[in-house]
Amino acid sequence: MSLRTLLATLLSTVSLFAAETFVVDGHKAVIHPATTPADGKPWLWYAPTLSGGVSIIQHKLYADACQKAGIAIAGYDLGEVRGAPKSAAQFTKFYDEMVKRGYSPKPILLGQSRGGMMTLTWAFRNPDKVKAWIGIYPVCNLASWPLKNSKVQTLADFEMTESELTFRLKEFNPIDNLAKLAAAKVPMFAVHGDTDVVVPYKDNTLLLKERYEALGGKITVKIIPGEGHKVGPSFFECPELIEFLLNEGK
Repeated sequence: MSLRTLLATLLSTVSLFAAETFVVDGHKAVIHPATTPADGKPWLWYAPTLSGGVSIIQHKLYADACQKAGIAIAGYDLGEVRGAPKSAAQFTKFYDEMVKRGYSPKPILLGQSRGGMMTLTWAFRNPDKVKAWIGIYPVCNLASWPLKNSKVQTLADFEMTESELTFRLKEFNPIDNLAKLAAAKVPMFAVHGDTDVVVPYKDNTLLLKERYEALGGKITVKIIPGEGHKVGPSFFECPELIEFLLNEGK
């Protein structure tokens, strides 16, 4: 099926996702199960999931693509975390509960903006539990947006001073911990605007691409010329992202 035909098909469908909520260790989790789950009950783990729920469900093409393919969409609200070992371990409790409920032990992770940091920091600690990773203008580098524009929340999550975290940055930074993901052959896809000043492409997705490929990892990046950090069709009606999701969700 061509990308144009795929988009036309999805635009003609109606989202049927309901929502199931439950609590894991005091934090809200949400599942939007597929009406007819595919074999193995695949799921898309989206971050950030905050009080408003799993916001990716609001984007029709992505929600319908998952529904059509039998892929559930889920998320876990830990608030404004930045990928510290403690919060990553908390995410594992959510993962364990999803597997306990019969969902695939290898979800596809999708991180939007700061959700990129949340998903990548969990992924590099759990490479055997990740089927694929997707980023929408993702934060990939702790030295970029987290320590430049979100320092208070970042230091609170790591429970460190700025000097302590800076000294140990390579221990925690996703872009410095990609080897096991590459060895596990986890495919990646990201879409990013080349004029993004909030999460600059060169400091995040480009670094991820260069370092992952240097390790033998497979990553596809779609650059959106002249666009920045915004909610718009380039990022939320991206046919290449849908194609990647459906191929990896099989």
